Amino acid sequence: MGTAKKLGSQNFLVQGSILAAAGLIVRLIGLLYKIPMTRILGDEGIGYYNTAYEIYNIGLILSSYSLPLAVSKLIAKKEQEDKPGDADRVFDCGIAVGVFSGGLMTVLLLFGANWIASRIFNSPGSALPLKVMAPTILVFAVMGVFRGYFQGHGDMIPTSVSQIIEQVVHAGVSIWASYDFMRRFAGTDNPASYGAAGGTLGTLVGALAAFVLLAFLMSREGRNRRIAAKIGATESRGEILKLLLLTFAPIILSQFVYQLSGSVDNAMFGLIMGGKGLDESQRLSLLGIYGGKYRLLTNVPVAIASSLGASMIPSIVASRVRREEDTVREKIHLTIKFNMLIAIPCAAGMFFLASPVMRLVFGDGREMTARLLMLGASAVIFFSLSTVTNAVLQGIDLMRKSVTHSAISLAIHAVLVYVMLEKLNLGVYGLVIGNVTFALVVCILNWRAIGRALSYRQEVKTTFLLPLLASVVMGFIARAVYEGLYRLIPVNALCVMAAAALAVLIYAVLLLKLRSVTERELKAMPFGRILLKLGRYI
Repeated sequence: MGTAKKLGSQNFLVQGSILAAAGLIVRLIGLLYKIPMTRILGDEGIGYYNTAYEIYNIGLILSSYSLPLAVSKLIAKKEQEDKPGDADRVFDCGIAVGVFSGGLMTVLLLFGANWIASRIFNSPGSALPLKVMAPTILVFAVMGVFRGYFQGHGDMIPTSVSQIIEQVVHAGVSIWASYDFMRRFAGTDNPASYGAAGGTLGTLVGALAAFVLLAFLMSREGRNRRIAAKIGATESRGEILKLLLLTFAPIILSQFVYQLSGSVDNAMFGLIMGGKGLDESQRLSLLGIYGGKYRLLTNVPVAIASSLGASMIPSIVASRVRREEDTVREKIHLTIKFNMLIAIPCAAGMFFLASPVMRLVFGDGREMTARLLMLGASAVIFFSLSTVTNAVLQGIDLMRKSVTHSAISLAIHAVLVYVMLEKLNLGVYGLVIGNVTFALVVCILNWRAIGRALSYRQEVKTTFLLPLLASVVMGFIARAVYEGLYRLIPVNALCVMAAAALAVLIYAVLLLKLRSVTERELKAMPFGRILLKLGRYI
């Protein structure tokens, strides 16, 4: 009953915000450690690292990335139906699936790394970092089931803490190993490849650190699981395994197709630009800027959407089991609105302060990097929205729609990127345009499907238009403040931080003045009551 109450209340948004805060911290740590790592490896080394990571990511998605979602969804459903024995069997079957699928993919990548990197991505130097990172998939598969267990019971704290520990260890080991490997193998034909392998070693060690923590927490859950086992299960392990696979497979396909765009970009860029005369070093340098700078920055706010989506799925499942359709629609409304209130100003900030931010974060004052960020800033909004709407489709058992929509968008994306690279010669700018349009098409298709399934339409004025207006005003003022301060004190870091701090304050005041958020919505949001009190003095 306690779980039902937790999942059926506004607590889902608070729990989601805990996970979102952890996700944001993780992305910020990822951003911070990539700064010295980029300078150690250079654009070429980061290109190898990102290419290996794209391949690893596809392997992870195909094998186990969606296990936490599938396990959390089924556990939440079984707990809501008051079947704790079945919920416990979901966990056992999840471990079995994780070990099998994660282990199989690890073996495939270890022995197939050379062929995949050379033949598909035209980047032989990415094979070594891929081999180092491959065992992480097995670790993540089992760890993901642990996270799904806690998330299914409405507890996001173990996942949040383990993610932070994972990223802290990941960051420390990656920086040290990148530097050490670059120095140790400086006399080899391709030291940048060895340096990238040092970076991927951090991925493995970080995952192991998080695994140890979650294994300890799971051992403390032993009493609860023993109680559940005594109550008994109404379904056999075979039935539970079948149910898990039926839930797991569509989510895997959805995530696979959704995430495949990055790998398609890397593969097409390598093959097409190689045919136009760019050697591996030049291609990987450009991909290093695109993946290691532009996408890295724009992915930071998207972490909030991913976390809110993960927390929303078990909550929506619980409400649907109780046939509370109005509650489902309210949760979707709040989640999307809360997400847009964050994503839209983030996109505006990246657009108006593109060059100062690139100089601050990466020490890169080139016009090309600033243009990439300005051109692709809107991807923050579209990827955030598509991530949340994918989670809604998964929560209401329309996973196939999510797969279909991502596949349609990917097909359009591949054609657009091909035309922009091969026919229009836009180079890396073509990748950015394709990145934006991919997420936009998914948003449109998801929006139509959710509307038809739930007779639901998101309110537009206060969710999108007013936050956009406030963000544009905020962006103009932030840029003017930055330029004015820079003339007086030509210190980029100081001017960016001052402009950003003022921008946050301006945006909050404008939201309240424009009445973009109601008192009821504020009370449901994290720190909303504090903002409500603040609003009364404005």
